[in-house]
Amino acid sequence: MPLPPSGNTPWPPPQLQIPHADMDMWRAWYAGDTGHLAQVYGGPASYTRNGVARAFFDVAARRAVGGDELRMFWGQEPSPGQQAAKLHVPIGGDIAEMSANLLWADVPTVTVDLDSTDKATAASTQAQIGRYLDDRGHAKMREAAELAAGLSNVYLRAVWDTTLRPRPWSDVILATAVVPEWRWGMLAAATVWRELEPLDEDSGVWRLLEYHTPGAIEYGVYKGDASTLGMQMGFADHHETEFLVKRTNSQGRQATGIDRLLITHLPNVLPNRIWDGVADTAPLGRSDYAGIEPLMDALDESWTSWMRDLRLGKAKIVVPQSMLDTDGPGTGATFDLDKELIVALSGLIGAETMKDSLTEIQFKIRVEEHERTTKALRRQILASAGYSAQSYGEEGSVAVTATEVAARKEESLTTRGLKILYQRPALLEHLTTLMMIDVTHCGAKGVDPAAELTASWPQAVQPDPEATARSLSLLDAAGAISTYMKVKMRSPELDEPEVLAEVRRIRDDKVQATPAGDPFSVGGARGPAEEQSGDEVEPGFDEGQEAEEELADGSSRPELAA
Repeated sequence: MPLPPSGNTPWPPPQLQIPHADMDMWRAWYAGDTGHLAQVYGGPASYTRNGVARAFFDVAARRAVGGDELRMFWGQEPSPGQQAAKLHVPIGGDIAEMSANLLWADVPTVTVDLDSTDKATAASTQAQIGRYLDDRGHAKMREAAELAAGLSNVYLRAVWDTTLRPRPWSDVILATAVVPEWRWGMLAAATVWRELEPLDEDSGVWRLLEYHTPGAIEYGVYKGDASTLGMQMGFADHHETEFLVKRTNSQGRQATGIDRLLITHLPNVLPNRIWDGVADTAPLGRSDYAGIEPLMDALDESWTSWMRDLRLGKAKIVVPQSMLDTDGPGTGATFDLDKELIVALSGLIGAETMKDSLTEIQFKIRVEEHERTTKALRRQILASAGYSAQSYGEEGSVAVTATEVAARKEESLTTRGLKILYQRPALLEHLTTLMMIDVTHCGAKGVDPAAELTASWPQAVQPDPEATARSLSLLDAAGAISTYMKVKMRSPELDEPEVLAEVRRIRDDKVQATPAGDPFSVGGARGPAEEQSGDEVEPGFDEGQEAEEELADGSSRPELAA
């Protein structure tokens, strides 16, 4: 759809009310804002910073239909006359952070397919891609992965400004700030919007809308209220949009110069289980929190109960009034807790029992019960989100070998592999867009935007060097591995030319280390001068293998050296 017309157009569009309401709920768990949690679950209306979110999450309407979330721990108001003492365990933020760290702790290797361009251009293109994924680009992609894990999906926008940086860069946009248009499950167009700074208290709500299509962006400035878009204004009417006067034509359009969208959709995982039947929500991602909100709520309730036991378990002493010291009528009474000796006077009523009149009150603190409960809830939350307790730092975090680490983190590594399936296409599509902008607007040389790209993520758990060495030693002793495969197993990150070069270096070292004329050296030793200049090492062929001599009967035997 083009930019919406002026008037009482509802904004954001009503068809996004359900997904935006759930995203707002997940944002409360992601941020760990207790006031926001209380607001979205029907508690005290203390969350007032985001009027748009409040408009989407109509608590009164959900209470009327009897939503289950209104019976949540965070939806309960404190008892009258009692101070609110609810505590929150930020496990939602920890899950999103753990997901981003599993995916983007290291930068994936992006390579150019040599079949799609020439060798020199492939090298320069790959070098430029490395500049896109520098520390800034790496940080942005990790930020996008963390937000997608918590809020179900995000969008990547390619931007450029040669007065700030010589090459284009990535911008992350929250899903609630984009109105997508899908075609066959692919993003065909998108409207990006944001609220502008109010000019004064009575100026209403100003919004800037960007309608992205392949090759062009159409801008619009609107002045309305919290729920409607209002009338379309001129770019010069607001100081934040004055720059668009020179950038756009008379229709408010700007040509991008490339025939593709500048927006890339990045879902967390699919399919989406909770918006089944809601139109135009199938391509949106699924949050790691989807379905585990009651468990996170129960964890907060059990942790609050544990802290309540500590608060009530503080030791107290009940002292009879007769043991208080007074300075006279109307001056009150006190008791010295440091007094070591209290004398009971004979003849007074109750003097015989005065020694027992100090009563100590000490409630039991149920540490073990609460600890088992919270630990079980944490494990179930992590398992339902697709992660292992090992990744969260539970007991047994120290492993002897990388094999044990991988075994303990198997569930987390499986989830990591699943998310890479959605991260890789979005990353490659976004990098292609950046290359097109770089060539068109930033003057990049030697970059081929039409080149085919591939991306591979590094291993999450690096193999144990000692275990690898033992395996290679056993295979070598059994004569079941060549030098080429030894190098491949030792350094799987090396490409074919690097592996062959390493094999030659190993062979040369062996030749130089063998004493000349050694009678135990089978085949004799060859000096460096005797090496054939064109001798190449074939993959899988070891220097210890000898040619076989064919016998008269058709069989063969190893050639023996003199």
